[in-house]
Amino acid sequence: MAHVTYKIVQHDGGWAYTVDGVFSESFASHAAALTAARRAAAEQRIPGRTEAIEYETADGKWHSETAAGSDRPDTDVEDSA
Repeated sequence: MAHVTYKIVQHDGGWAYTVDGVFSESFASHAAALTAARRAAAEQRIPGRTEAIEYETADGKWHSETAAGSDRPDTDVEDSA
């Protein structure tokens, strides 16, 4: 099972959370960023529907596979403040 960590950081004059180097929107307070990160982490764990997906890779090849709706990551929120 994959693991995703949401990290609370200072960003753009306020606070944000980051996942794998990608920042969320900025929040005016640390508490608001923490609340948003906890909500996003919880939502990511919710199972969805199993779907057939198609995607193109960088080399121009198309692939089809089934994405299991139950294949959700384990998540946590890391607060360094």
